[in-house]
Parts: sequence; structure tokens; C-alpha cells
Amino acid sequence: MVRYVLVGIGILAIIPVAWLAWWLLSPLWMDTEVSEEFPRAARAVIPEGMTPQEVEVQMGVAAATDAPMVEEAMPAIAGMTASEVANAVKAAGSFTGADRFHQGEGTATIFELGPGERILRFEEFRVTNGPDLRVLLVNTPNPEGHSDLDDAGYVELGKLKGNVGSQNYDIPDTVSLSDVESVVIYCKPFRVVFSVATLAKVDT
Repeated sequence: MVRYVLVGIGILAIIPVAWLAWWLLSPLWMDTEVSEEFPRAARAVIPEGMTPQEVEVQMGVAAATDAPMVEEAMPAIAGMTASEVANAVKAAGSFTGADRFHQGEGTATIFELGPGERILRFEEFRVTNGPDLRVLLVNTPNPEGHSDLDDAGYVELGKLKGNVGSQNYDIPDTVSLSDVESVVIYCKPFRVVFSVATLAKVDT
């Protein structure tokens, strides 16, 4: 009888451990994919021969380089000219991996579309999955760990919606874009940096 009681206690003890192990490890071999449209995409007029995704990627890439903007390649959003849309890009950069295991790719672009309407947009995005990943705006260009984040200061925009695919994050009015130098994908439980996009500011 005692043996059965001990077996029952052992099973009950294993259940939470197994659940925790699944929560921690299952993201490593499972992708969560999202596909969000660019805000106001339904009202956008896309140049002939281009998809909305191609336009957004080009905007992000152009913002992250010294190459001049090509206004003809910018979408016309209701109430905004192509030049105004180009000027809506405030900063952009490309994701890189934090180390050999934690990898990331794609673009991160900050848009200011109007008063109180600022978004962070990911395009062609993919990052190593993990438990409870968060999106951070960080006040240093290349943080390597938790101590760098604490020293520089950061703002959390929320949980990562998916480790694959296009997605948007609202930026609070309280955030000073002039202070933001990178976007970080961060594993909160283990305090590990998964991927960093160092941002290049765009003068408008």
C-alpha cells in the first residue's frame, strides 16, 4: 500500500516538472508564424509591379543605408504623399544573431505615421524560438546581455507575436525615439538576448 502511495506522489511530482520542461523546450523545435499587414495597408496604393511586402522591405532597407530614397517606390497612403510616407521612416536596421545558437534575420523599421501613431514593423523576420520572448527598444546599439540592457535602459513593447513573419508593435508616446538605438528580442525567463537589430536613424 505504501508503495502505491509513493508511486502516486511520484507521478504528481513529475507532472509539473514535465509541463515546465515542455514549456521551456518545445519552442526550440516549433515555429509560431504571424502575418500582419502594414497599418493602413487596406488604403494604400502600391506602385505597379510591386507587392506591399516588397515596398515595406525596400523602405526599411533604404532607411538603413546611405542611398537616397526613391519616391516612386514608396506607397501612397490615404492623405499622405509618397515623400511623406518615406519621411515616416525614422529608423531601421537588420536583425543578427546574438551567438551561434540564438539567430535572427529580417528588418526592423520604426514608422511615425502621424500624431500618436508610431509603430515598430518587422519584415522578412525570423528568430530562434524560445520561451516568453519579448520585444525591447534599447538605448544602446549592440547590447550583449542583461547587464547591458539594465545599464543602457530599455522599453518593453510586449511579447513577441511570432518567431516568424511580419508583425507590428505600437510604440508608446512616452518613448523618445532619439534615445532608441536598437531592437532586441529577449528571453525574459532566462534573461538572454536572442537577436539584435542595430538601428540607423533617418534624418527628415
